[in-house]
Amino acid sequence: MKTKSRITSILKANYLDSSVTGLEHFNLSELNLTKDLDFQLPTNLRLGHLAEKIVSKLIKSSNNYKVLYENIQIIEDKKTIGEIDFIIEEVSTKQLTHIELAYKFYLFDPNISSEIVNNWIGPNRNDSLKKKLEKLKSKQFPLLNHKSSISMFNKIKISEVSKALCLLVSLYIPYDYKASFNPTYEKAIKGYYFNLETLIRLDNLEKAYYIPKKKEWGMDPAENKIWTDILGVKKQIKTSIEEKQSLLCWQKHKDAYSTFFVVWW
Repeated sequence: MKTKSRITSILKANYLDSSVTGLEHFNLSELNLTKDLDFQLPTNLRLGHLAEKIVSKLIKSSNNYKVLYENIQIIEDKKTIGEIDFIIEEVSTKQLTHIELAYKFYLFDPNISSEIVNNWIGPNRNDSLKKKLEKLKSKQFPLLNHKSSISMFNKIKISEVSKALCLLVSLYIPYDYKASFNPTYEKAIKGYYFNLETLIRLDNLEKAYYIPKKKEWGMDPAENKIWTDILGVKKQIKTSIEEKQSLLCWQKHKDAYSTFFVVWW
């Protein structure tokens, strides 16, 4: 995995703002970074935790914010009841902000609800944007005001800490889906999803494929150098489908690159 490309992909990721989430948002573009960053990344972390490490390094590398606390586990009666991602300080104003970070891939299922926000689900249908937002509002952000947090963060005035969500997303819609979305969603749509039969039907000799590892999800496929024809990925896709695991795939067609999910459902 190219670390610089991975860092860039997080820094340039699209986000969902308060018009969708109902929460104040923190945009990584607010960070004043004075140089093009490239730093060592852990190799043993899952994608979500890898994103956290990158965002932490980006904030620390900026000259307008600093990290006061990160990944703080809140413990009550010897049991971990949650974790606070970041408390950061804006250098010039001294304003403190509790930030929760999420790096998500959601697929749009128009059959779930008439409310668009309810229809964004995880690739394997076991999580959703709606559930994530409910958890943030009911559990993760209130955690800072828990009695165990108050004793842990006794060096700051919790009542003066604002809160903001950094929700980085890549969105995918059904193949040939024609309905329009508001600009917040539209800018985050990265491609389509379909089943294996549709992939085979759309294939031709000019198309090449690559199945990125989970840690590569969200990176720019144009930087990839390893490609194969559909036969080179068909077996892996079939195995994943049988295991009810949707798969992200990159495609190269002449000089154009695209990403899509092949789903099992």
